[in-house]
This record gives sequence, structure tokens and C-alpha cells, in this order.
Amino acid sequence: MTDDLEILLSDGFRRSVEENLGRDPLRIALDRSLPHAAIVASQVKYLRRAGSKFPSWHAARCIIPPLAFEQSSSEATAALKEYSGALAIDLTCGLGVDSRALSKRFRRVIALERDATLAAIARENFRRLGADNIEIVNISAEEFLSDGGIRADLVYADPDRRSDAGKKMVRPEYCSPDIIALLPAIGRVAPRLVVKLSPLFDIDEVFRVFGPNARAEVVSLDGECKEVIADVRFGSRTADTPGPVIRAVAIGLGEVEYPANDDRTLPELTFEPERYTHLAVPDVALQKARLARRYLTDRGIRIDSDNGYGFATERPGNIIGKVLEIESMEPFDPKELKRRLKARGIKSIDILKRDFPLSAADIARQSGVRQGGAMKIAFTKAAGHLWQITLRP
Repeated sequence: MTDDLEILLSDGFRRSVEENLGRDPLRIALDRSLPHAAIVASQVKYLRRAGSKFPSWHAARCIIPPLAFEQSSSEATAALKEYSGALAIDLTCGLGVDSRALSKRFRRVIALERDATLAAIARENFRRLGADNIEIVNISAEEFLSDGGIRADLVYADPDRRSDAGKKMVRPEYCSPDIIALLPAIGRVAPRLVVKLSPLFDIDEVFRVFGPNARAEVVSLDGECKEVIADVRFGSRTADTPGPVIRAVAIGLGEVEYPANDDRTLPELTFEPERYTHLAVPDVALQKARLARRYLTDRGIRIDSDNGYGFATERPGNIIGKVLEIESMEPFDPKELKRRLKARGIKSIDILKRDFPLSAADIARQSGVRQGGAMKIAFTKAAGHLWQITLRP
């Protein structure tokens, strides 16, 4: 990428990408008449993919480094970061999507990028986007923070979670930069740190690692966990300091938050399988945040665990998740299910499962069918028993 920087920044290359945007990237790469065909093909490929993930970058015809594309937040998730103030410092600029989102709510953003090529590309992209209040500094977070002469309202970080060998890392102390080691230095620069963690990071670990003044947030999009966020306040607790909170945000569906230390006893709702008409499927954000049981129980929906389904005697209103209509609900009996499916000539079913001891492959094998098909059957554990739930189309 370093050797290609001059090409990427040239006006002629930008025109070439624009002229070839509608072509197949593979055909572009094989086009011997096109200067720098392989680089043009790569940019066309990632610009087209950016149409949904980074629509502003696509519209401005920004330069998209492939690795930065894969590791970056989407604009939809970045837009949720509604922090504001005079100055924010982004320790890990990368493609710059989070820096751009912060620049809309802060008067000024300093974005650090240790890679000189990525820093130059980010500077050019922000020019194309008209983001003139972002200052790119080609420096590592460790070196920048060691100076200690600047004060900001917020420090933001999305550490690189891949090792030198390409292995995905979960623990923040193994990522780059090591945010845990930098906590004292960050606390001297700003009263607040927001750090994006691996989607695999355990929600309870947020409070163990970052302390009782932290707030944890899980963000999902289209049923997939995209971000686990730690929002950390430095200094002693005061009456104005928000207590520890866990927040679940499902983009397009809604959001909810509860105190992290909410230890109230949830009411035990009677289990009435013969009365249930609808199955509530909590969004993955609720699952990951371990809020599904609290959230659905508060709405009168029976649920046994954060990893299970909810059962309702009437169709629930808007919930953070999906609602499916129940046709029948019976104790799990693979032999009887196999007999009935065979009698109806059904050779494949769409298997849904949560909190169930068998894999989808095992369920299919025991039921004598293949996975996939128009008929949907959900499998789960509730009230100490295993259940099979046939769903209406």
C-alpha cells in the first residue's frame, strides 16, 4: 500500500476508478489496457462494498484500504456514539469512520494513526468528506499520551484486535494499543474513555476490568452483535456520576438499559404451554447483554434464561427481537416427530434452537430430515423440559 500511495492520491487514478465503477473487478484486474489495473480493481471492489457499510465514503469516492475496511465500524454503528464536547481524541483512526462520527458532535477531533500511509489516506478522505475539524496525527497512542500536555473531553479507542500472525484477540490487554496499560495516561488527558471491545468480550468483564464507574453497551445490527462498548468515567463517584449500567441497542428495533447491579428477584410467571400463541425471539443484543430475561419478564412474557425463547399468550407489541406465531407446542420426542414428518412427506425443516442440548445437525438426524425448508420448528428448554414448537408460516 505504501508504494501505491502516490497512485491512490492522484486525480488520474480517481477518474479511472469512477469510470470503471460499474465493471466487474476481476475483469478490471485483467484489463491490460488500464494503467494500475489491479489497484483500480481493488478500489472498485471495496467502494462497491462500502455502499451499504460506509455510504458517505462511497458517495465521496473515498480511498478504501482493504484491511481498514474489514476492521472498521459501519457508519450505522458509529452514528450511535452521541458523545459531545469541545475536543475528542481518537487513539485509533484507521479508516476514520468513528472519528467522522465524533466530528459531528465535537468542535474538534484529533485522530491518531501510527501508519503513515493510512494517515495520509485518512487525511485525503476527510478532505473529500468535508470533515475539516479533524486533525490527523501520524503517531502511536503510546507516544501521544506520554506527552501529557493536552486536555480533552473524551478519549475514544477501537484497538486493533489482530495479532501480528493474524489471530483475532479478545482481551484488550492483548490488542494494540494496550488500553489497560494506558488507562492512567488516558485518565490524565480526559475524564472519560470510550473503548470498543471485541464482540466476544464478556459483558461482566467490562466492570471487572474497567471498574464500577463503567457503563457497558452491546450494539447489534440485523441480528448480529457488532460492538461491545465500555464507557469509563475517571475520578471518584459523585452524585452526578452515572452508576454502572448495561445497555442493549438493536439498530432499527430499539434499545433498553438496566442497572448493572440490578439484583431484584424477577416474578415467576406460570408456565402454560397449552395457552402460548407466540414465541418471542430476543435480539442478540439482549442475549449478549444478559438482559433478555429481565426485558421480557417486565413485559409479561415467560422466559427461563437469557439464552432462551420467550412465550406469550397473545402477540406482544413492539419488542427488541422477533415474534413468531405458534402452531403447536409439545415435549421433544424425535421418534414421534420423525413419524409425523414422514407421514406428511416432509423431508426438510428449518431448525431454530436456543438453550437446547442438541445441535441442529443432531436434531435433523434424529428427526429423519435435512436442514432447511419451509416448515419452521423451534427447539428449546423451558420449565425443566425439552420442547419442540411448530411455527406457522
